Amino acid sequence: MSYLVLKRGMSLSRSIDDYPDGIVIPVDKPWRWTSADVIRKVKWMAIKHFQKRNLKIGHAGTLDPLATGVLLVCVGKATKLSEELQKQPKQYLAGVTFGAATASYDREKEVDSFFPSDGVSRDALQAVLPSFLGEQDQVAPLFSAKSVDGVRMYELARKRYKAGLPVEEPGLLQASHITIYDLKLESYHVPQGENLPESANDIPAKGASGRINVAEVPSGLPQAEILVDCSKGTYIRALARDLGEALGSGAFLHSLRRTRNGGFAVEDALGIPDIEAVFTRDISQNHQAGS
Repeated sequence: MSYLVLKRGMSLSRSIDDYPDGIVIPVDKPWRWTSADVIRKVKWMAIKHFQKRNLKIGHAGTLDPLATGVLLVCVGKATKLSEELQKQPKQYLAGVTFGAATASYDREKEVDSFFPSDGVSRDALQAVLPSFLGEQDQVAPLFSAKSVDGVRMYELARKRYKAGLPVEEPGLLQASHITIYDLKLESYHVPQGENLPESANDIPAKGASGRINVAEVPSGLPQAEILVDCSKGTYIRALARDLGEALGSGAFLHSLRRTRNGGFAVEDALGIPDIEAVFTRDISQNHQAGS
């Protein structure tokens, strides 16, 4: 199939039939948007543009609400390629805080436990990273989109969390076979200020969900940025958990950005305003042409 890849400033026909193999949109998913939020927004714009109510739209690989970066949205016949696109290797820039943990292994839940961080250092982290390379079995966080007997695990996790039950109970999830191709320590520091400064990727975009909780990151704990190249099905939150355990501590993600999905890099991904500009440009032009 030869699908169209949507790019900034592109002009689109008003007929989806002009794209027989469909359209793939590399979206830079905004912070605090769910993947479903992105699909709803893009579907609304695409239906309005193409004037086709039963237009098929899906995505290839879910991103957590507090993650940003490349989310591939498939339009029309390209939805048939969702599974193939999802199988492609991924790259993430993971911000990891050591010395504490949350039930979700990211900032969606509050820090609920602290650990010694005496064994955490730049050298110690560099020393353990190679042990996580290659094929391995990984147990996903219960707060995940994995489905067991038709039940999404995050639904069960939230029920257990609200009831005060242990979220990570052994045996609830089976390990999945994954591959980590490369791990690179990009930065390491122990901040002396209060909480993490807000970055451009941590500013809620218009349409961000108010349902998504964002916990504060305790000050004075070791933090690292790690570039991860991995296979489909790898949970970076689980990797953060396991890195903490390997260093005799605890850990969780304070940020996550998918920088690549197969051949799609985040530098080429479109923000929601970029997509809106493409879908509205020809509508306005056609209205002017018909006036």
